[in-house]
Amino acid sequence: LEMEGQGATADPQLQHFIEIESQKQRFQQLVHQMTEVCWEKCMDKPGPKLDSRTEMCFVNCVERFIDTSQFILNRLEQTQKSKGSFSETMLD
Repeated sequence: LEMEGQGATADPQLQHFIEIESQKQRFQQLVHQMTEVCWEKCMDKPGPKLDSRTEMCFVNCVERFIDTSQFILNRLEQTQKSKGSFSETMLD
């Protein structure tokens, strides 16, 4: 088992493939979550077509969802960077 683990880390193509597949999966989860949230928020009564109010609700909901997700990612990155520099200072 250990040899398999070492083989996987030694193969950059496999690592790249796994990374891309993980990103695809995260993206699909995000789209699913966004669809669920915006559908619940904006869809009063399903019909043959969207009225302009419902359409604008979906557009705004998706934009806010993307903005919020981006904000959270940026905050997490900042937090990780500050923790990294903090732990480096502690080691000195």
